Amino acid sequence: MSQNILITGAAGYIGGSILADLIARSSSLIKKANISAAVRSEEQVQALSKLGINVLRLDLSDEKAVAEAVIQNQIDIVVHTASSIVGSLALNLIKALGQRREVSGDQVYFIHSSVTTMFSEEGGWPFGEVRDTDDLLGQEKQIEPGNPVRDSNILVTEQAKILGVTSFIVVVPYTYGRGTGECKKLSVNLSTYIRTSIAKRTVYKFDKDGNPPTAHISDVVALYTLIIMRILNKDLVPSGEKGYYFAMAHRYSWWNVMQRIAEAMHARRLVDEPEAKIWPSYEMAAESLGYPLLYMRAIGTSTGELVPVNAYKLGWNPKWDEEMFMNSMDDEVLAVLELDTAKASIFDTLLTTSN
Repeated sequence: MSQNILITGAAGYIGGSILADLIARSSSLIKKANISAAVRSEEQVQALSKLGINVLRLDLSDEKAVAEAVIQNQIDIVVHTASSIVGSLALNLIKALGQRREVSGDQVYFIHSSVTTMFSEEGGWPFGEVRDTDDLLGQEKQIEPGNPVRDSNILVTEQAKILGVTSFIVVVPYTYGRGTGECKKLSVNLSTYIRTSIAKRTVYKFDKDGNPPTAHISDVVALYTLIIMRILNKDLVPSGEKGYYFAMAHRYSWWNVMQRIAEAMHARRLVDEPEAKIWPSYEMAAESLGYPLLYMRAIGTSTGELVPVNAYKLGWNPKWDEEMFMNSMDDEVLAVLELDTAKASIFDTLLTTSN
């Protein structure tokens, strides 16, 4: 029997790219699946409707509307890319899937999106090196509540278990490259730095270098699709408390990236100097980039000792490495010049339902 998939944040960078990948797949299991996309605006409905899928204009904060959408469209799998920070949106979807399971008697699945910053010292992680095979739920529960991303991870895993929903958490790193969705094609992170550098005619870096985990958008999408395929194949894969997946393909140096961006932008006469300068203050950085000052240091300097295991055990095989990333800086600049229509920050992405 075919299964029905709902992608939230389907007009966004990651969600839209997942949607495009699924549509392009030739696998009979994907072809048999009915794909629905949840978006927020009528404009987004019109943009995605031409893809030949079921597009829902859906307010994920409306519990009743979410339940009706999941039940009426007989959704078995939800891929939630719309928000990592608003746990109530995930909870509404999980509750709806629980109702769907009671009606159908079939297993239902929830794939949640989190972020790697939460597993860094700068993001409040006190345990040092961390593998996605560790007891991450237990460790997250030991940390004082109040971080919305971490609280959402706990909520998803615990409530899914209570309601009989099989859950997975894909922990997304800094992601780069051109997306393939119909709407947002820009990496939120780098495009924000490039846009700000153009406005200030200067590329800035922070007083401390970071070495965060990262992955190309195509590799991140490949992990989501791999999990979906395993579900469709009815394979037994780690889920629930053991279902964290670090989507980390490689690392990079923030300072080196900012320097490459400075050189690429200077060559295009977009900035005055080919050297990255230190931000005069975190306050100035937060105001210029549009990030909350509270999260500025974590966003700008995080590293984290993450060790991905689960994704590779599934057969995930990232194609992009650090050298390829570093050599792509001019294309990242060009992408902003060609495609920039949205002025979203990382925090806006996490907070809203557009990803």
